[in-house]
Amino acid sequence: MQVQVKRSPNSPDPNPADHEHYDGAVDAIRKVIAHEGVSGLYAGMAGSLLGVASTNFAYFYWYTVVRTLYMSRRTLQTSPGTAVELSLGAVAGALAQLFTIPVAVVTTRQQTMSKHERKGMVATAMDVINGEDGWTGLWRGLRASLVLVVNPSITYGAYQRLREVLYPGKKTLKPLEAFLLGSLSKILATVATQPLIVAKVGLQSKPPPARNGKPFKSFTEVMQYIIQHEGPMALFKGIAPQILKGLLVQGFLMMTKERYAFCQRCLWMIS
Repeated sequence: MQVQVKRSPNSPDPNPADHEHYDGAVDAIRKVIAHEGVSGLYAGMAGSLLGVASTNFAYFYWYTVVRTLYMSRRTLQTSPGTAVELSLGAVAGALAQLFTIPVAVVTTRQQTMSKHERKGMVATAMDVINGEDGWTGLWRGLRASLVLVVNPSITYGAYQRLREVLYPGKKTLKPLEAFLLGSLSKILATVATQPLIVAKVGLQSKPPPARNGKPFKSFTEVMQYIIQHEGPMALFKGIAPQILKGLLVQGFLMMTKERYAFCQRCLWMIS
């Protein structure tokens, strides 16, 4: 989905998107289809697929490396606790970001360009490299991405806390209960990190015309620009589809996890 900037009525500066803005996810879908056809909704799909594949491969590779190193230095060969597992996952996620963020930068640039400006992945990468930041432009938004690795920790922590509050003392959750907890925990994590997600997209996108091609230097600069031109609530733009995606993914994930844990306990009791 493309990202457009909508000016606050009180903003004195020229609006980089006066010709068009999106009033929400449904409006964005409708306008993209009207201007670019259904194929416009799949802009940058090749990069997205490559990004998903490379990110998951890199994450599990580094997680295996980090966990193996950690276990080799432990005196007790017991399984790590939840806090340790989350920490190892955060380290693995950070290392994965170092190697895969160039794909995300190129994909985001493709998705935030108009149809007549859009190019292939290699050509888009060259545009980034030929920009003001040179090769380092392929790692734009790295700090925001590193901060965002805490998202799973927030999700898991919220899940455990909500479970204690809503279902105290209950060892086995029903599928619907697990789905509800997973969805609620992901919503809380998304709300907490959405401003960083918006800032990361702003860093990785083509600079708005009002900046005369000058890219943002940090995610705090992006946030200040958005607040100045669109108001504080603009830091949460796009949160509805983000929540919907997280609600479905995390809900089904936690529902499956609880069923898997239940089956494991049943097999253990039988054996």
